[in-house]
Amino acid sequence: MKENKQNSSGNIYLLIHGAAHGAWAWRKVVPLLESAGHKAVAIDLPGHGQDKSAPDKVSLDDYVQKVVDVAETQSGPIILIGHSSGGVTIAQVSERLGIEKVEKLIFLDAFLPNNGESVFSLAGKFLPPAANEESTFSDSFIFDPTGATFTFDTTKVSNFLYHDCNQEDQDFAKENLGPQPVAPLATPVRVTDAIYGIIPKFYIVCLNARNGNMSEMSKNVPTAKTATLRTSHSPFFSDPDALVDLITSLG
Repeated sequence: MKENKQNSSGNIYLLIHGAAHGAWAWRKVVPLLESAGHKAVAIDLPGHGQDKSAPDKVSLDDYVQKVVDVAETQSGPIILIGHSSGGVTIAQVSERLGIEKVEKLIFLDAFLPNNGESVFSLAGKFLPPAANEESTFSDSFIFDPTGATFTFDTTKVSNFLYHDCNQEDQDFAKENLGPQPVAPLATPVRVTDAIYGIIPKFYIVCLNARNGNMSEMSKNVPTAKTATLRTSHSPFFSDPDALVDLITSLG
């Protein structure tokens, strides 16, 4: 992996994508962070983007190990940013790497777990469908016959994830969305108060998200600060400048 130079005061950000996405989701964010003097590394989790691991065989531990491996090549403390389901990944990564390596965690409209919670259990707790909803985000999931993976229905996903994004970004996302392994979303994290519990956490709520309101999710674990963006669930496309300004101001 190519090293990018940063100035002495810059941070090292590892960017973790959400379900069915890849490092490509951060293509507007990485150069903005770098132009601000930071180092930014967007990671393809196993089975996503350019990582060709078989999606139906991928586990949460595979996700975690991939991020840990990248983190251990960085020369200083890191800041982990997890979008959506990536929140569970960064929580488990922080427990593995410890307080010496992880400076802070930033949850971007993300699942924020306590010990023993998973993406699926958190969705059931905080994102139940409203009685009057005709269509929910989960209606856009198309499971394979084995139930080991699902893909997003590209005829529905723009409404839920990209409604404030330009057409070019919507088309780019739909062309690059891939299968999502189910196992990482169903697996509970194993974290402790002694490590995960004391790493500073920051939460960004996307107020105009249509896939689910994460305002209550943001309170599931104590955080140093909760901030908001008036965007869809995909601010890395619709308003990357505001997202980067907010990321770099936290803490």
